[in-house]
Amino acid sequence: MASNPRNGRPYRRLVAAVKALGDPCARCGHNIDPTLDARHPLSFTLDHIVPVSIRPDLLLEPANARSMHRRCNSARGNRMGPQPLKTTRRW
Repeated sequence: MASNPRNGRPYRRLVAAVKALGDPCARCGHNIDPTLDARHPLSFTLDHIVPVSIRPDLLLEPANARSMHRRCNSARGNRMGPQPLKTTRRW
């Protein structure tokens, strides 16, 4: 049985390199506090521009990685492209 590639050293190196850049969240644009606990909704997570569920070969590709809040990454899911704007009322 193959192990999870997200638990390996190459993936952890990629996460550390992207986190060290200190970029803001790619979805909302706000800064990410690197001191927050990993379970916090505003903590850092690594997002893949092209989702790994669609292209697993791009898992360790630095050009496919960006910083995102945990909450923003969860809301994005495995969708590609621009997200629909949220409106306050139905038309």
